[in-house]
Amino acid sequence: MRAFIDHFVLAAPLFVLVAVGYIWVRLNRRATQAGESLTHLVFALALPALLFRLMSGLSRLPPLDARLLIAFFGGCLLVFVLGRTVGLMIFRLDGVGQSVFALGGIFSNNVLLGVPYAKSVLGEAALPAVALVLVFNALTLWTLATVSVEWARHGEFSLRGFAATARSVLRNPVVASILLGAATGLAGLHLPAVIDRPLSLLADAATPLSLIALGMGLAQYGVRAELPQALGICVLKLAVMPAVVLGLALLLHLPPMETRVVVLLAAMAVGVNVYLMAHEFGSMQAAVAGSMVLSTALSCLTVPLALAAAG
Repeated sequence: MRAFIDHFVLAAPLFVLVAVGYIWVRLNRRATQAGESLTHLVFALALPALLFRLMSGLSRLPPLDARLLIAFFGGCLLVFVLGRTVGLMIFRLDGVGQSVFALGGIFSNNVLLGVPYAKSVLGEAALPAVALVLVFNALTLWTLATVSVEWARHGEFSLRGFAATARSVLRNPVVASILLGAATGLAGLHLPAVIDRPLSLLADAATPLSLIALGMGLAQYGVRAELPQALGICVLKLAVMPAVVLGLALLLHLPPMETRVVVLLAAMAVGVNVYLMAHEFGSMQAAVAGSMVLSTALSCLTVPLALAAAG
């Protein structure tokens, strides 16, 4: 109980910033466009600056344990299969709906919420492990969902669809900044002060701007439509996913810091990419939108609880 309270106190200011963005848009509908611009700024500049600057010092960081990828993505695969089964047996969804429902149970909001949360609660020492997951996260999970949907629709996997997904992920500013920063760090290059200082200022702004942008974005979605499916996604995402990942981390004897990182990322709220996937495939849009709002609100309690369970 003490560990939960400690984590909750550390995390509470983060969710206050999310609430600020949410309330601002609710009270001023004209702020919606400003929220979209802020989100674009965070994705294009602030978070890439934070991650590039961190990864450029990769040669000075302790080595990362690759078992964290097995724990995190192994958990993703197991929960995805469970999610498809639940979608079929309980909600009677078709193959595409099952895939989107299951993706909601594993795809976390690790960019806008996970990175600031990890930095604030676990410290900068956790960010290299977070970055490692982020590099593989979008490509792996979008590919998994694409394969699942293509199979449901056509009974086959489209290589063209995978190539398009890979190109889209590599053009993502967050992924590109991690890869470029890692290359800079491994090459032993040092950033001159005239570059490092502006990057440092942008990196400092990344956490509060990300959380406010998240709240502003959530204000655009409702929660009443397809509420049972939305709640089902929340249960998978906030309870089942972190429990499965924690179990795998313990089985693999993952070190304490890496264990906390993968559990934290697994316990994050449903990511906006799931809504993009639902929109692209024309299925479960209302349920996914509702799950994003509900899971973000509930995660202020469930994430500290998951971290307390992870020690």
